[in-house]
Amino acid sequence: MTKAEIIAEISTKTGIEKLDVQEAVEAFFKVIKNSMVSGENVYVRGFGSFVVKKRATKTARNISKNTAIIIPEHFVPSFKPAKVFVEKVKNGNVTKLAAAAEEAKTAAEA
Repeated sequence: MTKAEIIAEISTKTGIEKLDVQEAVEAFFKVIKNSMVSGENVYVRGFGSFVVKKRATKTARNISKNTAIIIPEHFVPSFKPAKVFVEKVKNGNVTKLAAAAEEAKTAAEA
């Protein structure tokens, strides 16, 4: 699902114009990006956490030149889904997989 599809679905479900929804979605992402750039984590209860993870300095190999390179310490954005969200996805996919398997079995018998 793309950002445009998310905006369209929110617009149809809420009755708010697409332009207003787009501005709200863009503002949401902008706040998350700016918070993470400044080193703050963002927690959305029931959805997940946008966290900044620290990667330690490490030594890597340049295979083509056969040399060692040092990768400096750096920070990367990460997302950790909430347990409730993970359970919903697991249960939703199990139901879909069971329905698909039943359809395939019915089609094979026919």
